[in-house]
Amino acid sequence: MPAANLFTGLPALDQGEFFQDLWRQGRVRIERILSSASPDPVRYDQEQDEWVLLLEGQAVLELDGERIALGPGDYLFIPAHTPHRVLETRPAPRCLWLAIHLYPPGANLPEA
Repeated sequence: MPAANLFTGLPALDQGEFFQDLWRQGRVRIERILSSASPDPVRYDQEQDEWVLLLEGQAVLELDGERIALGPGDYLFIPAHTPHRVLETRPAPRCLWLAIHLYPPGANLPEA
């Protein structure tokens, strides 16, 4: 696998989010996520655990009804079936995330 850079090759987003799988093996999926200043108001309730790291930007998440502010370098573990969503992001610098998804035994990873 050739070397790559998390900060290059990202699209310009006016709204929503961009998701890109970086690596998958077994029950583990690693993705980078770019959130626009108008992220999707999707409320997630996932079958997998998720560990997320905010690399750049500022964000406010709602995690099981609690508001959590995050800045560069902040990370968070989100247990499976914990309702969560991105409430706010700042337009600059962009909001760039690294997420590690840990699927339970017998789960099928979503298509790439």
